[in-house]
Amino acid sequence: MLHLFARKAHTKPEQSPRRRLPVTAQTAFDPAEPTQLYSDPLQRCLQLERYGHLLANRRKWKDHPDCHNVCSTARERIDEMFAIVPEGFASLPQVINDEPGCEEITIETGSFLLARHQVTNARFQKFVDAGGYKLLELWPKEIWPHLIDFVDATNHQGPRYWRGGRHCKTLADHPVVGICFYEAAAYARWAGFRLPTEAEWQMAATWRIRSAANVLRRYPWGDSLDTYRCNIWSSGMRRTAPVHEFPDGAAPNQILQLVGNVWEWTACQFEVSDGEGGSVLSDMRMSAIRGGAFDTYFPLQATGFFRTGLVSLAREQNVGFRCALDVRKPKP
Repeated sequence: MLHLFARKAHTKPEQSPRRRLPVTAQTAFDPAEPTQLYSDPLQRCLQLERYGHLLANRRKWKDHPDCHNVCSTARERIDEMFAIVPEGFASLPQVINDEPGCEEITIETGSFLLARHQVTNARFQKFVDAGGYKLLELWPKEIWPHLIDFVDATNHQGPRYWRGGRHCKTLADHPVVGICFYEAAAYARWAGFRLPTEAEWQMAATWRIRSAANVLRRYPWGDSLDTYRCNIWSSGMRRTAPVHEFPDGAAPNQILQLVGNVWEWTACQFEVSDGEGGSVLSDMRMSAIRGGAFDTYFPLQATGFFRTGLVSLAREQNVGFRCALDVRKPKP
């Protein structure tokens, strides 16, 4: 059982000075070195940060001399990477024009774990180096013909804006972008995690917990927009920021950047109506994305409530993801 309910007080890092980069700023591409994979499969799982997978399959390695120590380390890393989101509610508008009084559905969400940060280029690199694109069991069968299209700027398997199958070193701690919904879901499955549902994501961002107060927030930090707490167009960065920045914009449980930096894929298909009983459909499957990004111009789109979707195969420069994990129930 993870000791997540007895967490020590989390110390906020100091807010770094605002860096306003010009739109034309270019970063020279300095490719990350290849990951030198350990030969021992148990140690390799730990090296690749497949913590959820490792713990879910620990019986496979029960006779390994390092099994206890490696599993203990994996639990500690999960405790560091994730924060618990308590039980709550999320009200999702069901029409494309989100207006006061529009049709909504309210979904109860159980407690779960959500990653404090979006998945970085450095973390996704491990998935690529481990051959994640070739592990067909990670991908829906109907997507197999599309795997040939999941390549970078030099036609190597990987996110769209990488080169030679490598990320740029200077962006190692920035959120990975240029990946579609299926790539995000495959990474999460490979690591032993999952994508959050749309309702879970909204609960984490609005903090509508089950309490007598029955309050919720427009933003993870409160009810007023503050561009020094997030990375949207009016914040002035005009590009992604490292995932640990903007600590003053954290949710109460210290999950960062639920608003701004990059939109985040969720596990849910995006479905809405036109307000007159007709469904708003796309020729291709659309997945729900939430949270806004560094180039989100309209503030109303950068809230914990705003719903929108994107074609599930799209690989955009402003869309990334974070992982979720179920809370393990104590045995009776």
